[in-house]
Amino acid sequence: MCLAHGLRRAGVDVAVYERDRTRASGLHGYRVGIDPHGSRALKACLPPELYRTFVATCAKAPERFMFLDERLRPTLTLTLREPTDDVNDEKSVSRMTLRQVLFTGMEDVLHFDKTFVRYQHEPDGRVTAHFADGTSDTGDVLVGADGVHSPVRKQRLPHARLEDAGIIAVAAKVPTTPEALSLMPGGLFPGIGMVLAPRGMACILHSMEFPWTADGRPKSGIGGSDRELLAAWPGLLFDNTRDYLNWGFWASTDKYPADVMQRSGADLARLVTAMTPRWDPRLHRLFALTDASTCFPITIRTSVRVEPWPTDNVTLLGDAIHTMTPGQGVGANTALRDAHNLVRALTGGRPLLDAVRDYEREMIEYGFKAVEASKKQTGGDQLVHRPVVGRVALAAQRTFLRATDRIPALKRRFEAELYEVRG
Repeated sequence: MCLAHGLRRAGVDVAVYERDRTRASGLHGYRVGIDPHGSRALKACLPPELYRTFVATCAKAPERFMFLDERLRPTLTLTLREPTDDVNDEKSVSRMTLRQVLFTGMEDVLHFDKTFVRYQHEPDGRVTAHFADGTSDTGDVLVGADGVHSPVRKQRLPHARLEDAGIIAVAAKVPTTPEALSLMPGGLFPGIGMVLAPRGMACILHSMEFPWTADGRPKSGIGGSDRELLAAWPGLLFDNTRDYLNWGFWASTDKYPADVMQRSGADLARLVTAMTPRWDPRLHRLFALTDASTCFPITIRTSVRVEPWPTDNVTLLGDAIHTMTPGQGVGANTALRDAHNLVRALTGGRPLLDAVRDYEREMIEYGFKAVEASKKQTGGDQLVHRPVVGRVALAAQRTFLRATDRIPALKRRFEAELYEVRG
């Protein structure tokens, strides 16, 4: 959708084929962090008023990043920098909300309930996409932005592989109530908490507070212009996102029972509690308060680097080409960066195939660099997942975090590296 907005603003005719049946279908309600890379792409591609809507619909910005042990004792606390503008900051947004923002004003180019089947090149050099309902469309360029299991990638690059990262994650939402908030350690929210625990287990905690009430009306106390913008934004007719806490737990695959992927949401929340008997009771209570309908497991996969391929007028972006683990939290931002770069390439006045080739060469380099860095941070082959050496690795990790928290020079360096990764 970011790509479609950018092309349309440049005067290019675009069509988006979406496999969901409606604009509000699908499970899209979880947090995504938008870093400056992502914000720059959105600001460049969206109409100015819609970018303002994106900023206004973000959740309350995180103010700190806290590393904790399984007893919720802090090992390192970072105070995040004050934003200097609407781009160079860290934003928290609901995926469903971002989806509704990006659909705004694009009703005439969106085609729902369209499942891609295959493409073919025409004699005149154009490309035709065929869909499961028997319809098709022909254009100058086809872009597969169709996710981890991309059927466009399978036809375009049949040799491109995904591999299991050796990690299974369980994600869920908890309604924001006084009890749920009271379970969190003091000073954590608004912010992000990262629990690093024995046996390579980890859990991330977010608080998502939006600028509208439970009945979808703008909250009092927000800026007048934002209030007017939200009141007029058609996305509120479709967005089902309300304030919530979000937790995500992960461990190496061998720590889970064999049937984990078939378990219900309520059973998954109980399973996480059973897997963490020595964790703080507050975390167990948080898991018990989970909205079971939002709890699901994910097998974490990652792409294997692909060498540059001969260019034609079918290309890929985002997870369709460089699926990555959540280790650095940059998957969505890398996809937005792809979209911005592809807009610039296709509208820069160069011959079509030269433009696509330039985009692909750059994308392959930064995209797979992010894939490899992410796997290094979240992969089942890390030392912390091993039975004996894992305890030593965790102790070293905690010693480093505590030392960083106490030594200003180390802390400044850690912060600088964090902000570099985040764009």
